[in-house]
Amino acid sequence: MSCNVPQSGSSVLHRMDPRCRLAGLFVLIFAYSYVSDLRLLGIMLLLTLMLFFLSGLPARFILQKLKLPSIIILVLVLSLPFVSGQNILLDLGFISLKQEGLHASGLIAARFLCIISTVMIVLHTAPLLTHVKAMRAMGLPWIMADMALLTGRYLEVLGCDLRRMQTAMRLRGLHVSRPGLYMLRTRAWLCGSLLVRGLERADWVYRAMRLRGYGQGRAANPKYRATALDLAVLTAALLAAGTVIGAEIWLGL
Repeated sequence: MSCNVPQSGSSVLHRMDPRCRLAGLFVLIFAYSYVSDLRLLGIMLLLTLMLFFLSGLPARFILQKLKLPSIIILVLVLSLPFVSGQNILLDLGFISLKQEGLHASGLIAARFLCIISTVMIVLHTAPLLTHVKAMRAMGLPWIMADMALLTGRYLEVLGCDLRRMQTAMRLRGLHVSRPGLYMLRTRAWLCGSLLVRGLERADWVYRAMRLRGYGQGRAANPKYRATALDLAVLTAALLAAGTVIGAEIWLGL
C-alpha cells in the first residue's frame, strides 16, 4: 500500500516562508556535497535527522521515497571498496578490500542519504506550485517557472498514461515487468508510444496557450513576508552549513 502524505501540515517547515525554506535547505545540500572527511559524517546525519523531525513527515514515507534511488547507487557503494585504491585491508585471494575504496563508498553513501533526504523534505513540505512561486519571487525568470510547472504536471500525466497502458497490456496477457529479452521489444514500443503521445499533447497545450494570449503579458511576482521564526530557522540553517564547510576546511589543513 502506498504512503501518500499531504503536502500541507502544521510542522515548522510546513509553516515557513517558502523562500526561507528553499534557501536554507539548499544551502545545507551544497554544504553536504562539500564534505570529504569521514569525521563530519556524524554531523551531516544529525542535521538531516533534525530536519526530518522538523518536517513532521512519517519515516515510512521517506524510506519509501528513498527505495528506488538507493537501488541505483547501491551497486556503486558495494563495488568501490573492492575495485578502487591501493592499500589492502583484507585480502580474500581472488578479491581484496581496499582502504581508499571503503573511504569513498562511505562518503558517497552518507552524502547520498543526507542530500536525497533533504531534497525529499523540500519537495514534500509544500506543493510544486508553492515552490515555483517562491523561486519566482526570488528572481527566477517567468519562462523557467512556466517550464518547471509544465514539466511537473506532465510527469504526472505520463505516469498515469504508463499505468493505464500497463494495465491494458496485462489484461491482454502481456506482463511488461517480466524479465527477459522477449519483452525488450514490448518495452521499447511502450516507451515510444508514451513519447509520441507526450509530444502530441505538448503541441496541443502549446497551441491552446498561444490562442489564449500566452506570452503577451507578465504576471506579477507573488508577495511573501518572512516572520521572525522564518528568519531564525534560515539563520540556523546557514550557521549549520557554514559550520560544516568551516570544519571541512579546518580538518583539511
